[in-house]
Amino acid sequence: MANGDVVTDPAGSDVVLGDVGTQIVFENEHVRVWEVLLDPGGVQTWHLHHHPYLVIAIEEANNVMEFLDGSEPRVMHETVGRVVYREAGKPHKLTNEGETRYRSRLIELKVLG
Repeated sequence: MANGDVVTDPAGSDVVLGDVGTQIVFENEHVRVWEVLLDPGGVQTWHLHHHPYLVIAIEEANNVMEFLDGSEPRVMHETVGRVVYREAGKPHKLTNEGETRYRSRLIELKVLG
């Protein structure tokens, strides 16, 4: 699966896989750095990571990660400065369910994946 592919969500609707972040802020042969910016209620649409990645929270929020395969959602309180490492994995989307804007840097590690 890749960005632009049409897949079926848990409700049975067709969705198009999107970008993993809001915008690319840096890229070279080793890494790609995205800004992720979600206002309260905002959604980073269904997407798939092809590389392992780090997420560094810059502004905190309460987020929920839902998975395309319908597995248990992951509820996360993202605090400023928190760093998370994740392997490339299954398609998911991220929703800011808090009352504050969420902002992070997502760093894809191209050389590892």
